[in-house]
Amino acid sequence: MTAAAVAQPALAKPDIARPAAPFRVMPGFRLSLGFTLFYLALIVLIPLSAVFLKTFTLSWDGFVAAVTSPRVMASYRLTFGTSLLAALLNAIFGGIVAWVLVRYQFPGKKLIDALVDLPFALPTAVAGIALTALYSTNGWIGQYLEPLGIKVAFTPLGILVALTFIGLPFVVRTVQPVLEDAEKELEEAAASLGANHWQTFTRVIFPTVFPALLTGFALSFARATGEYGSVIFIAGNMPMVSEITPLFIITKLEQYDYAGATAIAVVMLTASFLLLLAINVLQAWTRKRGQSVKV
Repeated sequence: MTAAAVAQPALAKPDIARPAAPFRVMPGFRLSLGFTLFYLALIVLIPLSAVFLKTFTLSWDGFVAAVTSPRVMASYRLTFGTSLLAALLNAIFGGIVAWVLVRYQFPGKKLIDALVDLPFALPTAVAGIALTALYSTNGWIGQYLEPLGIKVAFTPLGILVALTFIGLPFVVRTVQPVLEDAEKELEEAAASLGANHWQTFTRVIFPTVFPALLTGFALSFARATGEYGSVIFIAGNMPMVSEITPLFIITKLEQYDYAGATAIAVVMLTASFLLLLAINVLQAWTRKRGQSVKV
């Protein structure tokens, strides 16, 4: 070994920094996943499974007879028909409310913005009683509608009013963030290129908010189909006229017809699942559309 080799210090091997383990506040993955599955099974899966198991005690003919009787079919038409119409009204006027809250400044704006969330916080029974008092024959609003031949309380029209009331916040709170994030420069660019107000709305603004508006519509529709508390007070609950499906399920339970009640509940559960699937698809489409616009 030469002197130069001896004099030359040995090169130290560089320390390879090991990536630090990610800091987790909650316990490990296995424990968290186990708790999640246990909680979902206890709260969601087991009760829903009980509904299906009780329904399976019926024969196929008995199941079809239970879910397709004339009274049940009338409740389906009323429930889904009024829910669809209420969701459409909320999609139109909820979009207008969201637009006003985002694009304009006026006295009392924060108060109106807070009132939009009132149906979320208000107990449904209180909402039903209040709407019935307003729209009854001698109510503050109903006394002026009665001479015009318009009866709201204890009719399907009253159900529509109640479902519109409880579904409005879903549309407003879904569309409002999208309008806040929308770029006004695009509208100014469209105006500078000669587009009028209608063209700017239909070709610039509406395509941006349409996915959120569709999601709010689906949420409002899903909420309305299962509404019970605010409807039974203003509906009148007349069979074949103003009897909603959730009320008919309660009637079956009071008659100790548990299998018939769960059979109707399975139909409503299937419809709710399809609505939930549609909402998730719409939300995924909204996120994908937003990412493509940013790119």
